[in-house]
Amino acid sequence: MSDDSSNRTDVSTIHLDNISLQNRDNVDTNSKFLGFDLSTQQLKAIVIDDKLRVCHQVCVDFDTELSEYKTRGGVYKSDDGSNTVTAPVNMWLKAMDMCFDKLKVDGLDFSTVLGISGCAQQHGSVWWRRESSLALANLNPDEYLHKELVSTFTLRDTPIWMDSSTSEECRQLEAYVGGPARLAELTGSRAYERFTGPQIAKVIKQRREVYLVTERITLISNFIASILIGSYAPLDASDASGMNMMDIRKKRWSDECLEAIVGGNKSEVAGLRARLGCLDGTHLNNNIVDTHEVVGRVSRYFIERYGFPPECLVSSFTGDNPGSMAGLCVRHDELVISLGTSDTAFFWLDEPRPNLNGHVLRNPLDDSKYMGLICFKNGSKTRERIRDVCASGDWDEFGRQLNSVPRGNFGNIGFYYDLREIYPLCKGDFRYNKDGQRVESFANNIEVRACLEGQFMRLYHHSRELGLNMANIRRILVTGGASQNQAILQVIADLFKSPVYTLESMANSASLGGAYLAKYAYELEQQMLDQSFANFPAAPSAAAVEAKTEEDGRDPFATSTAEGHDQRQADDGSVTVSTSAAAAIAAADRELIRQEKQISFSQMILGHGGSVEDDGPNEDGNGNDNDADEECREINLIKMAEPTPISSQVDVYESLLERYVRLETEIGLNNGEDPSVRSTN
Repeated sequence: MSDDSSNRTDVSTIHLDNISLQNRDNVDTNSKFLGFDLSTQQLKAIVIDDKLRVCHQVCVDFDTELSEYKTRGGVYKSDDGSNTVTAPVNMWLKAMDMCFDKLKVDGLDFSTVLGISGCAQQHGSVWWRRESSLALANLNPDEYLHKELVSTFTLRDTPIWMDSSTSEECRQLEAYVGGPARLAELTGSRAYERFTGPQIAKVIKQRREVYLVTERITLISNFIASILIGSYAPLDASDASGMNMMDIRKKRWSDECLEAIVGGNKSEVAGLRARLGCLDGTHLNNNIVDTHEVVGRVSRYFIERYGFPPECLVSSFTGDNPGSMAGLCVRHDELVISLGTSDTAFFWLDEPRPNLNGHVLRNPLDDSKYMGLICFKNGSKTRERIRDVCASGDWDEFGRQLNSVPRGNFGNIGFYYDLREIYPLCKGDFRYNKDGQRVESFANNIEVRACLEGQFMRLYHHSRELGLNMANIRRILVTGGASQNQAILQVIADLFKSPVYTLESMANSASLGGAYLAKYAYELEQQMLDQSFANFPAAPSAAAVEAKTEEDGRDPFATSTAEGHDQRQADDGSVTVSTSAAAAIAAADRELIRQEKQISFSQMILGHGGSVEDDGPNEDGNGNDNDADEECREINLIKMAEPTPISSQVDVYESLLERYVRLETEIGLNNGEDPSVRSTN
């Protein structure tokens, strides 16, 4: 199927906080929406109905169910000391084949699926061989994907987020743009070894022959979307925020970063842009869309093989962290802390305030806002080590040891890095007594509290540095294995001075977020169709032409092209795509229509009706009906911990945090790390 741009819905400026679609009169309760999550070790799929109830869940585990690929933890790790970590692309394709077969066996009627979206592990890339677009458009519905596309990729084993082999490329990228702080200000993050930009730079430099025969470079997220629509899908803005390539404010590729990635040779920038799907001089000159934008309809392959309806929409696939933000339906006044193998915190930001030890992404729930993300490697495995040593492997005893020591731990502070941490860039245990002297060991109960308080102070400190204002946070949502341990959650409540909750069901939040986004994109498309009959003129409106001209600085309707995309191959092997003027006209007029009425993602998920006409005293500045939202939100929340009341005027954690920050900096300096120089993961 051709990538017909007239079928794409541009929803890039809709804000997600105003009206609910949960009580639509014309709802077909048999409608289904499919969400995927391609993580490091598994591919998960969730199907919800129009009432957002989960109907089907399937999963493919790479190591156990696809053992022929011989991965460990879903990846290949090099044994040559290069820190290279890759995964086989064909394994992901076979996992998709198995997921669809499992859904069929589970009883899913594919003809009822009206929308598909999802997410994938961030930062990884997929490299498509020349003429792969033709293979995508002509898949044989009688064959499996992993057989049809087996020879389509120039990198069969492709780098993923665990790879840390690009230290040199990171240094060069930061130097080219003026240092790590300048790169963070530009792209939302300093250079990280796992990020896509440094990975592309490495391939260009070390495997140039691969780069030259590569037609398209996608992220893993739009790789899946491309498979589903039968043509190359654009990149998602939230996921593209993790590439060290996109201007975080403009949602456009940074010329400086692209120049750095091709080694400073400006003549090669056009070739890189083409491989990213850009066509200069058109409205696809960056090929970046917002998370809730429809990128196409499901291809003929899935219609004929599984029975999907031709009108089934595929919306932009995003990264796993943005996907979880959607699955948890995170509000402006909520902070999410995920206690897993790595410890992660993410939250809304009105404006980007990048720093050297965190990430700013475009917000998947509101394209005018941002998402702050903090991640540290040493999470649950470190807690389990301390539990095993200090509490004989028993969590109940771990809790008793913890509670035998008051908050603040008598001034003792611990840093525990089983793996080389992202920041400070070191490994080992570092213990300090109340006088700031390093000591070799703590008593068991002191060790337990030092571990937890140290881990959560780092999340608090670095989140605050990234722009988190706890005065605006009403509650914390905790996910992950430790989210059921009340003693651990009490430490979070005390340190962050905020109540801590879990949701009744937080499992598979990323794939659930994909299903929610599929439903939301479908509703946006329906709204566009409903309004188009009343509002679309037969020809582009003067206002649309004027608005588009002001935005691009040119007349978008001056050039007429053939309907759909006209693909051509450049001399260097890259493929460029011409987009129809009709699509630009439709997008401009839709832009005007969208301003008349807005749809709420959060209220759709939380299950309340309403509209923008219902303005009242209970709405906030973003159009949220706080009372209705809160009532429904409370139904799904389980309060786990409240901050312990403080009897004195002095909060012990305030002084402890100050000492923590100084000690963390000293640890980095004493281990050969200059905080002004990049630290990578």
